[in-house]
Amino acid sequence: MEERIRRHMIFSGNVQGVGFRYRSFYMAEKLGLTGWVRNLHNGTVEMEAQGREEDINALVCFLDQTRPIRIEGLTSEEAPVKKREKGFRMLN
Repeated sequence: MEERIRRHMIFSGNVQGVGFRYRSFYMAEKLGLTGWVRNLHNGTVEMEAQGREEDINALVCFLDQTRPIRIEGLTSEEAPVKKREKGFRMLN
């Protein structure tokens, strides 16, 4: 079994009001990722995704190629894995 990681990310750009959270949820579920995504008051989107590193990268790549989403900035750092987490949630 491949190692699971958790990544905390903040996306900036044209990321609110364009289906970012819905598309994140859809693709994360399809890739078997767990975690959550939510809009922040400053116009950015915050996400924690957990799973195989290549699947998390595939999620980010999918979002970056989906219009009208336009990711102009991304900060990303590793976070502690949550062993009992189930599914991917849209918050807010």
